[in-house]
Amino acid sequence: MKRILMPTAVLFVTLTVAACEDTGGSTASSELTPAQQACLRDVANTTNNSQVVVLSSAFSEAGTQVTVGVGEDRAPWNCIAYSDGATAGIEFLGDEGAL
Repeated sequence: MKRILMPTAVLFVTLTVAACEDTGGSTASSELTPAQQACLRDVANTTNNSQVVVLSSAFSEAGTQVTVGVGEDRAPWNCIAYSDGATAGIEFLGDEGAL
């Protein structure tokens, strides 16, 4: 039997999810949406810190805005996630003098 190995990119990101809050009018949920997952992944990559948590999110057909907390202090980062899994607008929302 011949084995074919397909190259795959594997991303190891430990997602620490303590609480998820959807500020779009629904109740809090322990399940992450695809948009929230995409933002957690990309903010963790951008910050080089795998300790990320969803602080809030607001759904829109144009793109879901997700606020991600990074690190022990949950430093706030902005992220916009799209239905195709892409993200944009990743930026720090706190006081850069405190970094």
